[in-house]
Amino acid sequence: MGQDQTKQQIEKGLRLYQSNQTDKALHVWTKVLEKTSDPGGKFRVLGCLITAHSEMGKYKDMLKYALDQIDTAREMEDPDYLTEGYLNLARSNEKLCDFQKTVSYCKTCLNMQGTTVSLQLNGQVCLSMGNAFLGLSVFQKALESYEKALRYAHNNDDKMLECRVCCSLGNIYVHLKDYEKALFFPCKAAELVNDYGKGWSLKYRAMSQYHMSVAYRKLERLPDAMECCEESMKIALQHSDRPLQALCLLNFADIHRCRRDADVRCRPLKSVFLNCFIMTEIGNRLGQSHVYLGVAKCWLLQKEFDKALDSLQRAQELADGMGNKLCSLKVHCLSEGIHRTRGQQEELREQVVKFLQCVEELELYCGMCGESIGDRDQKLQALPCSHIFHLKCLQTNGTKGCPKCFKSSMKPGFV
Repeated sequence: MGQDQTKQQIEKGLRLYQSNQTDKALHVWTKVLEKTSDPGGKFRVLGCLITAHSEMGKYKDMLKYALDQIDTAREMEDPDYLTEGYLNLARSNEKLCDFQKTVSYCKTCLNMQGTTVSLQLNGQVCLSMGNAFLGLSVFQKALESYEKALRYAHNNDDKMLECRVCCSLGNIYVHLKDYEKALFFPCKAAELVNDYGKGWSLKYRAMSQYHMSVAYRKLERLPDAMECCEESMKIALQHSDRPLQALCLLNFADIHRCRRDADVRCRPLKSVFLNCFIMTEIGNRLGQSHVYLGVAKCWLLQKEFDKALDSLQRAQELADGMGNKLCSLKVHCLSEGIHRTRGQQEELREQVVKFLQCVEELELYCGMCGESIGDRDQKLQALPCSHIFHLKCLQTNGTKGCPKCFKSSMKPGFV
């Protein structure tokens, strides 16, 4: 199969994929991969397969195609193709929650000497790196990466990238418990979809609606949370987006638990058990850890402490495997409450020590007042250096530099 025929078949697959005929599109692309003699076409069709398998939640297949793409780029000796290949390799590892590898591959991308095309990918590289740092609970570096990604988006007028970065920023502020910012950024993403999203994939709308739903839930605006989550789930079902379906199921369970529905004993648990199956199937270990935390909270509502501790142990094992310190912090916090209720002093002391160790490792405290960040809903501000402070502390600060690193500019950054 020559270059022209390869191009035609790839375009045919794209049309099928965009019309939700995923299986037919995959069949076309697989045939192209088998028959094409054009290296550039092979690289492109591998990119199509990577995207499709990412959205289906088949992350191990995504990783396999990314490795094939790297080999193809090396054969072509093209720095642009190689940069794109490493970006897809980083994304594959990000989806599989191998965050250290993601950071490493992202750094490889940024260090490569390519042309203008490679430079245009840097915003996406920074976004993936930010997501990986967030997975490792390294919040300052995550914010720094997101701000760089946002700058690339603004400089290149890349609204799709800006939309994705805004959703990730919403996610990080959920973890830091500044719920106003957690809602602001996905709302900004939704505005971008409304203003510029004609012709975009519906996944951008679904993504923004999901993150809005999470923020609304945290703000206890549960009807709004349910409405946004239902819309996101509807799109996810239409497009067979299993990763997003799993996230929505987990959020539905959390909403029901917050509402204390009459059938709270079974409804959230049914949802999270189905969710756990999907998360395990697609290989999302971070999602699995969140599921087990949700299961533990459901058992706690029923005073089933042994079952709750079992779920927390599973969450801890996953957190240790990923290096996610925030998940460990939540595990120790919930375990501490259980042992305090039971009057188990030795176990309680052990969990308190581990909790304090996590707090110290996370460095989640304001550099001005010394109080913790992320233990309750409060307004925060990240400076251009990406250090995070309580907004009220910055407003009352008389200095003109960052109180932590002493950089001169106090002008708030993008985030």
